Amino acid sequence: MGKTIGMILGILVILLLIGLGVAGEFFYRRAVALNDKAFIGQAIVAGVYPLDDPWRMERMWYENANREILTIRSTDNLILSAIYLVENPDSKKVALLAHGYTGNLKEMAPYAKLYAEMGFNVLVPDARGHGESEGDYIGFGWHERKDYLQWIELMIEKSGKDAEIALFGISMGGATVMNVSGEPLPTNVKVIVEDCGYSSVTGELAHQLKEMYHLPAFPLVPITSFITKIRSNYWFSEASSVNQVKKNKVPMLFIHGEEDTFVPTKMLDEVYEANASPKKMYLSPRAAHAKSYQENKEDYKQVVQEFVSTYIS
Repeated sequence: MGKTIGMILGILVILLLIGLGVAGEFFYRRAVALNDKAFIGQAIVAGVYPLDDPWRMERMWYENANREILTIRSTDNLILSAIYLVENPDSKKVALLAHGYTGNLKEMAPYAKLYAEMGFNVLVPDARGHGESEGDYIGFGWHERKDYLQWIELMIEKSGKDAEIALFGISMGGATVMNVSGEPLPTNVKVIVEDCGYSSVTGELAHQLKEMYHLPAFPLVPITSFITKIRSNYWFSEASSVNQVKKNKVPMLFIHGEEDTFVPTKMLDEVYEANASPKKMYLSPRAAHAKSYQENKEDYKQVVQEFVSTYIS
């Protein structure tokens, strides 16, 4: 009788482990692997300018701006691609932009024009695994932080040792520039602006599990993290914007939409409180995720311009 119960329990444990493995694989494919993400909005199509597009003029400018294609080889041997907009050829100011989850450099028109109007030349990379850049997984801003260190060095080479650099990122790009902030940076990096980045990958995925699937974080997040470590060489627990901004020495502006439910607004408080450098917060009224600029254009522009110009002439 005891052996029978033991066998049944053993079989149940095996089935449970198999089930958890299948679930972990599903959520790895859902969140980390590159594939169609149906829960993300439609991609921007080049050359198509709908009349109801709030960024119609900015996109027309962006797609016709003077540009150069640049590439780097990452530390793990991926060819990464970017466009470099030289709208201010005599300027030593360079803005490096970071786009969001599953996006690409095409979506960065409003921000590129904002910085170009401030006298910056603008570098807009495709994150690894996005757009024209190589890669087969999403790094959630963690592996990308090392890529941006290389982009920074390339911009110093192109603009000179007296280059003044601003970093800007939105959503996953916001997490990217926060993660960059915790690394040793050249003094050329003068200011960072993050817009609606998450405080940690673990926290963001736990939030999405609850919101989209009504499931608890444990044990699905740890299992998916284990699969991600095997497949993509990082643990979710490593990718913590909170831990990175604790080491930050560069002035940072934190922006978040007041009605953001995709990256909950409470995450703004977590990263803002943890940040060790001079800082400012802008909570954009009525704005959903990644809509702070669109919802409050003039205020957003003024806040960014005033903060950036405090540290870059």
